[in-house]
Amino acid sequence: MQQIPDWADALVRSPLDDKLELEVLALAPERTVGRIPVDGNQQPLGLLHGGASGVLVETLASLAAAAHARTLGKVPVGVDLHVTHVKAVRSGHVTGIATPVRLGHTMAALRVEIRDDAGTITAFGTLTCQLVDAPPR
Repeated sequence: MQQIPDWADALVRSPLDDKLELEVLALAPERTVGRIPVDGNQQPLGLLHGGASGVLVETLASLAAAAHARTLGKVPVGVDLHVTHVKAVRSGHVTGIATPVRLGHTMAALRVEIRDDAGTITAFGTLTCQLVDAPPR
């Protein structure tokens, strides 16, 4: 079973994704999964930077929203991002799983849970996207 659809090749890489070493593992409106290493993404105290978690939430939720929006001829534009950090991480990887709260015709809201290598939740967040007409190609 293919985890990343062919149409998504242009969506799953951005310069920021490359800096974070984001690896997208699965991409669908119902479930999008990705992970980043802690090493290279720490703040000065050696913990995973909260901004890296925020980027992971926004990126995975945006990809899931894009997978939904494309079926409507639309693209998602993020309008609201919330991230709560509940446990520090010092090593290994963190994996985010985005699942929909609502996938509508004009709005998509997704929740992302971030877990460490032991499966313990380290952060969670939501992203709300407005779905707008896709620009002409």
